[in-house]
Amino acid sequence: MELVEIARRLRIDVARLAFAQPVAYVYNPLAYAWKPHRAYLERYGNGEPQVILLGMNPGPFGMAQTGVPFGDVGMVRDWLGIEAPVELPAREHPKRLVTGFRCPRGEVSGQRLWGWARDNFATPQRFFETFFVANYCPLAFLEASGRNRTPDKLPRKESLALFKACDSALRRTVERQRPELVVGIGRFAADRAAAALKGSGIRIGIMPHPSPASPAANRGWAAQATRALAELGIAIGGANS
Repeated sequence: MELVEIARRLRIDVARLAFAQPVAYVYNPLAYAWKPHRAYLERYGNGEPQVILLGMNPGPFGMAQTGVPFGDVGMVRDWLGIEAPVELPAREHPKRLVTGFRCPRGEVSGQRLWGWARDNFATPQRFFETFFVANYCPLAFLEASGRNRTPDKLPRKESLALFKACDSALRRTVERQRPELVVGIGRFAADRAAAALKGSGIRIGIMPHPSPASPAANRGWAAQATRALAELGIAIGGANS
């Protein structure tokens, strides 16, 4: 399957990169959580969706645990129907342990995103007829304190090499899936999509990020997401409409 090969190539490319302080730990779920990630691609990545929803990078209690973008354990297991063995990162932060599908903490961003999909489409099959969800960067970065460090905070020397690999993977994904629209979930993802896909003819849009760190997202994110997509010409009718 082509998306599996794209992910495999990206896994190898980013594994070669080095990151300096304040990044103290780098988690690559395309390596240690490869089995559930591959299951996600094989189950839901075979179509030609109208829209790719593009996130930034793995959250510590989401994709870093399950290998699935915005991968809250409960949503991945109970709604997407994916559960597979997860190994350990090469180096593990003692405050950010990877316990895979035994992770006791939920990821609010994933609960919101996949909960919105469930509430509006009822089944994953209906959702993935129109959408596919991916992350631009597959790596999670942790500081010595355990604090999450996002890719937009990396120094230019490090980000250039990382973005080169991620841009290539995104372009190949778009070539395979042929969407009409790539929607960045948050400004960083939208900007990276615009840079990577410049000249491709693919429309780029933006929708709010569901992170609880965003005050706006804590005031009815689902309605905001639906409204943002409607402004891009994507009508969301609800599961029972």
